[in-house]
Amino acid sequence: MNIQEITDNDYKDFVCPACGIIDRFGDKWSLRILVLLDNHPVLRFNELQRQVTSISQKMLASTLKTLESHGLVNRNMYAEIPPRVGYSLTPLGRSLMEPLKGLINWTLDHAAEIIGYRDRASGQE
Repeated sequence: MNIQEITDNDYKDFVCPACGIIDRFGDKWSLRILVLLDNHPVLRFNELQRQVTSISQKMLASTLKTLESHGLVNRNMYAEIPPRVGYSLTPLGRSLMEPLKGLINWTLDHAAEIIGYRDRASGQE
């Protein structure tokens, strides 16, 4: 079933579970991490932390663990001294990027319009 086939009766069975899955990468940090990993074959933890400004070490570790547990990110340990860990997108994570890029591009295309509506609604215009 796809979104065009969903009726009001199907909403609870199909849309609600989809929202639960989208919530897994729709938090404050996950999208940023996914986009960075899409632009780089492999990034180390410290490289990710430098690129994702204002994220704490604990939050980055937690977010990476969550993305890994959902099959979107690989954690690769390299047999080196000192130990080295690299993060990359899984095939599932890569397949997510095209639709995410579409959403990001839509947001960029309509940012001024959305901000204008928000400002009018809050009386800042």
